[in-house]
Amino acid sequence: MSESYTRFRDISVSERILNTVFLLTVGLGYLVALGNLYYTHQGRDGVAGLSIADVTINYHGSNDQTRLGSAINGIMEPNLKYKNDKEVILKWIQEGADEPDYNQKIAPILNRDCIKCHTSAINPSLPDLTNYAGVSEVAHTGGASYPRLIRVSHIHLFGIAFILFFIGKIFLLCDINVIVKRVAVVIPFAAMLLDVLSWFITKSIPSFAYVVVASGALMGISMGMQILLSVYQMWFYVRDKTES
Repeated sequence: MSESYTRFRDISVSERILNTVFLLTVGLGYLVALGNLYYTHQGRDGVAGLSIADVTINYHGSNDQTRLGSAINGIMEPNLKYKNDKEVILKWIQEGADEPDYNQKIAPILNRDCIKCHTSAINPSLPDLTNYAGVSEVAHTGGASYPRLIRVSHIHLFGIAFILFFIGKIFLLCDINVIVKRVAVVIPFAAMLLDVLSWFITKSIPSFAYVVVASGALMGISMGMQILLSVYQMWFYVRDKTES
């Protein structure tokens, strides 16, 4: 007696609608996340646009510039209310970024213009600029600290794992080769794990920034293919029930 499995043709229209709106919402959310990723990391090397150099600076750091200095010269400059504040911050960085001058000159600027986004409670993926410890981390040469990487990776792993699980559960209803299906549901999880692991490796080996980009792209592409194929088979794919 042959085994029988549930496929998209076996579920109700209501369930198809629920699956579809979930998949499309997740897909839209991922596109928005890519936009946030771009605007968060681009310009760290002083050049507009996102590049491998920006990724390297974020995780490994730079020998000739700090993350805060790069941001002030690039993406964060328009957020400053007064243009001369840029020179105040850059001068403070060049003079050693000490705490007394931070409290007197820098904290008022950051509290006014930056902490609406750069607060761990609001956006844990961004540097925390609400206190000297957080600002000091990005005001000196060097990439993201290990505590920050651990904090972000734990959120990343928990959150995305749930999303990939539910996308995969829906994708399993597709009518395709079983081996292809099994490999397809594993790929985004493997890519996510490699992506997170490569953050830590890039901190020591800057060339691993290419792995960060490649693994992140693989996860996004594999997840996108699962979403598109699932939506297609739910509504447009027709196969005779008598076929195996």
